[in-house]
Amino acid sequence: MRRNNVCKTIAMVGAILLLALPTAARATKAGRRSGGDPQFKSLIDRYYVAWSTLNPDNAAEFYARDASLVFFDIAPLKYNGWAEYKEGVKKNFIDTVSSAKLTPNDDLKVTRRGGVVWTSVTFHLSGTTKAGAKMEVDGRHTAIWEKQGAKWVIVHEHLSAPMG
Repeated sequence: MRRNNVCKTIAMVGAILLLALPTAARATKAGRRSGGDPQFKSLIDRYYVAWSTLNPDNAAEFYARDASLVFFDIAPLKYNGWAEYKEGVKKNFIDTVSSAKLTPNDDLKVTRRGGVVWTSVTFHLSGTTKAGAKMEVDGRHTAIWEKQGAKWVIVHEHLSAPMG
């Protein structure tokens, strides 16, 4: 009789766990797929502050250095590796403006898969060209981050702005 009660208790606990698993899995997926990730919210905020200084050296800490990596910017089409990206952004954007402030919007999405994370967020750029023209541009930013040692770094990036 006692052994029978133990078996019933084990079966009941097992059934409860099986019923709870889908709820726990949904909660875990929601946590991996949201803008509620404080680590990446902080990284994205720091990233935008760094680029707003108009000094690529301040943003360098966020990027992997492999020469084979590809980064897509608004213009030109693409850069190969951080060194080319840094120089290209300086020549094609930073040297043409006297001020710029990049501000991420509140729509950050973060998806984690082990040592890889991808983030997507829209942003606003306010600035002034060296010729004195005001700029107001909305854009899109997707980044693929990889855990290298204790640090997350961008291994691929795509920036774009709506046409028109």
